[in-house]
Amino acid sequence: MADFRPAVGEEARFLEELFEQGLLLRTGAPGVYGRGALFEDVRERFDALVTRVAAPDDAEALRFPPLLARQHLEATGYLESFPHLAGTIFAFEGSERQAVRQAQQASEHEDWSEHQTMTDLVLVPAACYPVYPAIAARGPLPAGGTTIDAGGAYVFRREPSGDPARLQMFHQREMVRIGEPDTVAAWRDTWRDRAVEVLRRVGLDATIDVASDPFFGRPGRMLAASQRAQELKFEVSIPIASPQPTAVASFNYHQEHFTESFGIELADGGVAHTACLGFGLERIALGLLRTHGLDPQGWPNAVRDELWGP
Repeated sequence: MADFRPAVGEEARFLEELFEQGLLLRTGAPGVYGRGALFEDVRERFDALVTRVAAPDDAEALRFPPLLARQHLEATGYLESFPHLAGTIFAFEGSERQAVRQAQQASEHEDWSEHQTMTDLVLVPAACYPVYPAIAARGPLPAGGTTIDAGGAYVFRREPSGDPARLQMFHQREMVRIGEPDTVAAWRDTWRDRAVEVLRRVGLDATIDVASDPFFGRPGRMLAASQRAQELKFEVSIPIASPQPTAVASFNYHQEHFTESFGIELADGGVAHTACLGFGLERIALGLLRTHGLDPQGWPNAVRDELWGP
């Protein structure tokens, strides 16, 4: 099992309150929870607010399942940078005798992985990942590039934790801009500032800072330093339950990484760049509940107007 970080102090108390109120539901696995109707209403209301704010982008809506062809994940280099976060899907392809043995081992909670074979599927680690091969399949980009709204898709990160804001599977509301470098960089910067304003409109104490991805190992530390130096990633954080503010939105400028991986070109054959933004919808819902209380009926009118309408 991946290293488990237990809940501490306020994290543990807040998580227990969420369970007691039926906002989150225990499943037996850390960071994998069911959601009650009230929690889902809050999450979906903020998702809808993002849709309204994003309307001027006139983005094309594309939706994908939380699964990705393994070859597409391999093409991105994800396993070099984030092997500790990846989720690979295995399945049984054995004989009847092996099936019986597997069932026996499973019933006794023994290791039955010897009967499983890697499939051609992985769990999606970020909602933008299915977008790039889909856009590449269309051929050269249209003039001006394209903007994609990938929706609030489920994504998976293998990092079990007792912190209620650090889930293994969660909804990531993501948008992607693909086009000329200057246009893409400007779009990322516009959304970086817009996100802070949106979060503050719903009463959250949002702050922004340069950030880096959780790259793996010693080479990863060098990549993280380079990413910070070039300001390729920004994160917006809010207080939830951890001692330090929790990142709830990120804004990444990938340069030509994904366009080279999948052969995406500008209309004139030039090099295209990509950028993405992602809102962690569960974390934002948790931030709202932590800030304003577990009963949205008692939230400030200005916040309710933003989410439910006046």
